[in-house]
Amino acid sequence: MKIEVLGTGCMKCKRLAKNVEKAVAELGISADIVKVEDITAIMERDVMLTPALMVDGELKISGRVADVAELKELLGGA
Repeated sequence: MKIEVLGTGCMKCKRLAKNVEKAVAELGISADIVKVEDITAIMERDVMLTPALMVDGELKISGRVADVAELKELLGGA
């Protein structure tokens, strides 16, 4: 599973990345977590609001920080 956290490095983006790492650890799943901070790379993915979360190339969350419980639900069913 490839998880991309998209954002320019703001506090919300960092919080989403930390929540993703915690959710993956709690689920005990194997995932490559990549932080995409380059604005051009973010725009190439058609993301206009950050922070955003992509799982295996599919946009799951945009413009908000998901909590660990929501991320566990989202990732557990992926």
